[in-house]
Amino acid sequence: MNYIIYDLEFNQKHPNIIEVEGNNDSNLRFEIIQIGALKLNESFETISTFNSLIKPTVHTTIHPYVENLTKINDDKISLCKSFPDVYDDFIRFIGDDETVLCVWGIVDVKELMRNIKFHNLSTLSISKYYIDIQKYASKYFKVPKGCRIGLKNAIEFLNISTEGEFHDAFNDAYYTTEVFKSIHNDHMKPEIYSPSPSRRVEQPKEKIDIVALINQFERMYGREMSLEEQSLIKLAYIMGKTKQFIL
Repeated sequence: MNYIIYDLEFNQKHPNIIEVEGNNDSNLRFEIIQIGALKLNESFETISTFNSLIKPTVHTTIHPYVENLTKINDDKISLCKSFPDVYDDFIRFIGDDETVLCVWGIVDVKELMRNIKFHNLSTLSISKYYIDIQKYASKYFKVPKGCRIGLKNAIEFLNISTEGEFHDAFNDAYYTTEVFKSIHNDHMKPEIYSPSPSRRVEQPKEKIDIVALINQFERMYGREMSLEEQSLIKLAYIMGKTKQFIL
């Protein structure tokens, strides 16, 4: 069995680009622009590495925040392969052996799956088993419940030397590997990734035709409703729709 410890960098919609009605930006909020990974055997020895920048096809201009954080700019990715081609390379890197994905936070599993699905690619070669190393590191350092330790802090607490910058997918995958090897124990069991169910689609709010409502009462009573009566009718109708007085 092998461990695939990987990290991703993402791009998102540029703030100066006006969204065109009917486009598919909303279907891929975070587009992967770099995959970095190390393959470890059961003895935690690195047997292969992977590092590839990706030319985005949805959010084609690098967001200023992303560029500042990752140092990835439009020039660097302009001649790179698109996600489907890099994904094929990544699958070949993973190989046919049984694997467990290892990540610093479950978001990298979620977003990888979302990008794969967006491009209508197969997930059959991607392991459904994963280990969230950030979760176990947070327990190791006794981080307060509801909080997670950052990768940089974990590296510093473990006195692991750093050479490359953080927020580079390959460097972060390497640092995650070093944390994993330092804190690994028999309690770190792989979990099965299960996508969260889709959020319930909210129905559009119903609008009350107040004019028609008042007209109906005026026809029923054969006279014009006073302003006070109109207010009471509207209030009663709204309160009735809440169903709070149903026995």
